[in-house]
Amino acid sequence: MEKVALLKCTDYQVDLIERKIREGFELLGGDSFIRSLIPRNSKVLLKPNFLNVNSKNSPVITHHTVFEAAIRVIKDFTDQISFGDSPGHQDPLRAAEKSGFMEIAQKYHVTYADFNDAVHVELDKPLLYKYWDIARPAYEADVLITLPKLKTHALMYYTGAVKNQFGCVPGTQKAQWHLKQPDPEYFSRILLDINSLVKTKFAILDGIIAMEGNGPLNGNPKQMDTIIMGRSLTAVDSTAVRLIGYKNVLEVPFLKVAQDTLWGTVLPPDIEILGETISTMRCKDFKVCRSSGLVNRILPSMDKFVSRAMAPDPVVIPDLCIGCKQCDVVCPKQNQVISFGKKKEKLLPKWDYNACIRCYCCQELCPQGAIVIKNKPIGKLFRRH
Repeated sequence: MEKVALLKCTDYQVDLIERKIREGFELLGGDSFIRSLIPRNSKVLLKPNFLNVNSKNSPVITHHTVFEAAIRVIKDFTDQISFGDSPGHQDPLRAAEKSGFMEIAQKYHVTYADFNDAVHVELDKPLLYKYWDIARPAYEADVLITLPKLKTHALMYYTGAVKNQFGCVPGTQKAQWHLKQPDPEYFSRILLDINSLVKTKFAILDGIIAMEGNGPLNGNPKQMDTIIMGRSLTAVDSTAVRLIGYKNVLEVPFLKVAQDTLWGTVLPPDIEILGETISTMRCKDFKVCRSSGLVNRILPSMDKFVSRAMAPDPVVIPDLCIGCKQCDVVCPKQNQVISFGKKKEKLLPKWDYNACIRCYCCQELCPQGAIVIKNKPIGKLFRRH
């Protein structure tokens, strides 16, 4: 039975969050549990979710007070703490500075880790790929503790404890992984392999204010008042998706793969929830993102023409688009899928859907929230409601 601490936290006040994190560790086993997690003088790396360059209180990223509270607790057990992340197409140092993380790190003598420093490594018994280029600080840390943000995600439905370590892939290399494996099932295997590679030891999930709708960048903030903690990343994520409305956790692609491959604990009967209960913490009106993964997941071997005919398409909202062309910059098939033309004197993107791999990077990283995922009528027939 895997244990998860489900905590109610209604505010981003650092002293309150510190108390809640300490409460979570106490529920999971107290000092002896933490000492087993963080042996004496261990090198601990904290892995927040930056996604891109955002200001301190943005709902897109892990809140800086969660980071600070985690440092306060971990400082009781080791002084060797670092932090880092690698946004897909923006400078990680600038992201750390603008988000307030660098200021906090300097306050507590926490080291900034450069995730652009990569090391070529081999993974024993992979689900998919054996050889990787991965951020050296993440690979060489004794203990990696992930600090994800609870958000929706067009390709994976949801992003949290497992998905956060995709940030351990340096910079623009992320696009190449999307190009190699656009199918949600196989992309899920990539995510699980990354976590096996860096040996992610623990998760503290920031769900105080989550993101619903058109996530993970352009959705709407949603007050969830929760922090979820646990050793098992899949148990933490399984608990989180139940809170946002998934009755069947196996609808989420990477949880289905984790269950099928026995990678981690996924099913609710195998998870002991400590602290609050699902019934009291569940959000009844959370806008989930169910617009892509199911069609691709149930048809992985289907003829590409039929699969394209059913898979949802990225589309532009003309009134929001500013013609910045960032969608093409982040596309793994740059200059092959997206072209630009004027409509009513406004420069807008146009997709070649025959070439599009449906990775939805354009939707994920549009700085204006001008791209959404639109289901086709035939695809809707295969969606679960």
